[in-house]
Amino acid sequence: MAQFEAPDFFEIDLLLSEEERLVRDTVRAWVGERYLPLVERAYREGYFPAQVIPELAELGVLGGNLDYGDFPRFGSVAYGLVLQELERGDSGLRSFVSVQGSLVMYPIWRYGTPAQKDRWLPALHAGRAVGCFGLTEPDHGSDPGGMQTRAVKDGEGYVLNGAKMWITNGTVADVAVVWAKLDGEIRGFLVEKGTPGFSAPEQRGKHSLRASVTSELIFQDVRLPADALLPDARGLGGPLACLNQARAGIAWGVVGAAMACYDEVRRYGLTRRQFGRPLASFQLYQAKLVDMLAEITKAQLLNLRLGRLKDEGRATPPQVSLAKRNACAMALEVARTARDMLGANGVADEYQTMRHMCNLESVKTYEGTHDIHTLILGRHITGIDAFGAAP
Repeated sequence: MAQFEAPDFFEIDLLLSEEERLVRDTVRAWVGERYLPLVERAYREGYFPAQVIPELAELGVLGGNLDYGDFPRFGSVAYGLVLQELERGDSGLRSFVSVQGSLVMYPIWRYGTPAQKDRWLPALHAGRAVGCFGLTEPDHGSDPGGMQTRAVKDGEGYVLNGAKMWITNGTVADVAVVWAKLDGEIRGFLVEKGTPGFSAPEQRGKHSLRASVTSELIFQDVRLPADALLPDARGLGGPLACLNQARAGIAWGVVGAAMACYDEVRRYGLTRRQFGRPLASFQLYQAKLVDMLAEITKAQLLNLRLGRLKDEGRATPPQVSLAKRNACAMALEVARTARDMLGANGVADEYQTMRHMCNLESVKTYEGTHDIHTLILGRHITGIDAFGAAP
């Protein structure tokens, strides 16, 4: 595979610190040298290459955005650049890291007891344990507040019943952060692998995110001790705060996928000849490259500003929604266009574009669909909540 050349038309590198560039370049090199040689087979056969987990831990990217103990903490921009490079490899790789950090370690760090933090955060950071986040249900995706999973108090502990679906890492997870209604209020629980009544069958038959583990979580009279409850998470705001962390990371990540597609199709156009000329010499081909570069550049600048706002403690959920909505739509359009520009070769796994295109169909959907983020922004603009509005 040719050496990746990242588009940086507006010299955004000059706006980054030396540390931010070093972090990005380290992960960029690792993705190119270590992960890309593994991913096509993993995608074809439908598994996550788990041998990279210790290497991700060594890079410090598992929960690298958290201020805890002696963890090496990345700033929001540096962490975003990490996720950008990981998703340049594959959305499944970035999803693994996002779930581990933003959706498992973050709620334990923010809502957990000192004992819960001490038990789980070092193990998750070191890759000795894997986590998953159980919010989405078979009948409740965009409307998590309608969840049917229930916990009831039973003596000193709790009994959990219900099911979750489309859960990244679920089958291989050592601990699940599970959201359930307790006395009508949404609460978070830590459910350990092997707990009687808890199972996590893997979901097969995916055309997207094939190099990622996706699972159901099933709870049948699962008895949990009192210390399984995350005490400081109450209401829908708990899981939504976690999703807000993940959504910001997705905005960065999908730009990496778009950059990979753009770089591949640009190179292809310079070497592929038709009608006696390189494809890149034709006006339509050039126009499509220009549109890709323009949209990638706009997303890069938007993400950079979001990262700076996060580091200043000023980023708002609607701003995160705008970045996630924009970047996912952009990246998917870039991938679809690039697939078309590759012609018949675009469906061959010798080229990465169609893999990214299929993955991005899922990434545009999870952590809030394009339309849900549109409604979040519409509510922010108008002050009117259009969720569930009657036709």
